Amino acid sequence: MGFQPAQFLANAARRLDAMFPGYFQTSTKRDHYGDFGFPSTITFDQFWQMYMRNGIARAGVEKTVMKTWQDIPFLQEDDNPDNITTAEQEILDKFEALRFWQVIQEADRRSLVGDYGGLILRIADSKAMREPVDTAPGGLDALVEIIPAWQGQLQVAEWGSNELSDTYGKPTMFQFNESAVGGDTTKARQFQVHPDRVIVWSRDGTVHGSSLLSPGFNDLITIEKIVGGGGEGFWKNAKSAPVLSIDKDARIEDMAKAMGVSSAELADKMDEQVKDFNRGFDSMLMLMGIEAKPMNVSLPQPEQFLSGAIQSFAASINIPTKILVGMQTGERASTEDAKEWSQTIMSRRMNVIIPNIMDIVRRLEQFGILKKGPKWSLHWPDLTESSMAEKIDRADKMATINEKHSRAGGMGVVFTDDEMREAVGYDPLSEGDKFKDEPSPEDVASAAV
Repeated sequence: MGFQPAQFLANAARRLDAMFPGYFQTSTKRDHYGDFGFPSTITFDQFWQMYMRNGIARAGVEKTVMKTWQDIPFLQEDDNPDNITTAEQEILDKFEALRFWQVIQEADRRSLVGDYGGLILRIADSKAMREPVDTAPGGLDALVEIIPAWQGQLQVAEWGSNELSDTYGKPTMFQFNESAVGGDTTKARQFQVHPDRVIVWSRDGTVHGSSLLSPGFNDLITIEKIVGGGGEGFWKNAKSAPVLSIDKDARIEDMAKAMGVSSAELADKMDEQVKDFNRGFDSMLMLMGIEAKPMNVSLPQPEQFLSGAIQSFAASINIPTKILVGMQTGERASTEDAKEWSQTIMSRRMNVIIPNIMDIVRRLEQFGILKKGPKWSLHWPDLTESSMAEKIDRADKMATINEKHSRAGGMGVVFTDDEMREAVGYDPLSEGDKFKDEPSPEDVASAAV
């Protein structure tokens, strides 16, 4: 009988299934998420609760947002951020009045917790929120308010179903319910809103994104189990009821008489006395022929168990562990960690944040709130740029190399003055500036006389 590839593969699959039950299609008996206490599907409410009540989840979202918005961008109509035009100044003033960048930052935060966040544009165009926008007279003054929204507050009410329409498969109406998240009934705004007035804030600009917390959600649950279990064990050790052992020679009648109850009521009286004792550390426990022993729970050190879960969650959101949680020993994140984190955030700015901001700019242009003439762009300081101290140190090393090269008999210089100025971030000197302090030929002749 010859070699049978199909039978060989089937046998291999069975062996793997026996070694790792539940992970291969041949097994239908195991549900690992159920076994480990993880939800099979995760809702927005679960993401929101995790963000609100889990410190590690909160840190993951907040540190990502705060690093992204460490400084705010500048909307410009040319490539010269140093020369602010009249139009740019008007935009600066309007954005400051609306707290524009702070509201966008909040929408960014909410998009990380849910599958998406949202921005609702309130525009003075004399139309209801559920109607499309044509144009908004009044320029910048037509933009009245920008409302940030959680996924749970901003839901798709209607989808485009016409295959011949540009809106096929896209939201054609949203439902906004401000009190849907957090249970704050004082926020009573509730209305339908047309997609023209909504900016969906997500990785791809659609409602089909995913929460930042999703890949590491199981790790966050594990962290809660370890922290909660450790706290519960400590509480039980501190407040556990004692185990009472009655001596074989103890006289039950005398004990009951001393406590003022009958023999039949002695057990209930002892239970009541133990409860009173556990209510406070200054209570008295009367014993008469009874030995009371504490029932302690042996608690393992949680650090080694927490460390793995925290590192796994940090990896799921692309943040170095030391930056996520800091170090209790005073050790700071390494230079490599800090640089990698800055590069990660710069990538997020380029691929997520700036495209979403430019969607807002195009929408405001479409409505006539921003003028269409200029080619609007964003100026945003580079997070990976060296600090001034690092630049000066680099220029100092370049000058030192020049000096050593000259002393060794080298011809010329390794680094020019312009290269050293560039290393510090300065422009090269113009020809006039280079020689302005040198004496002219006339000055030299006069000095010789």
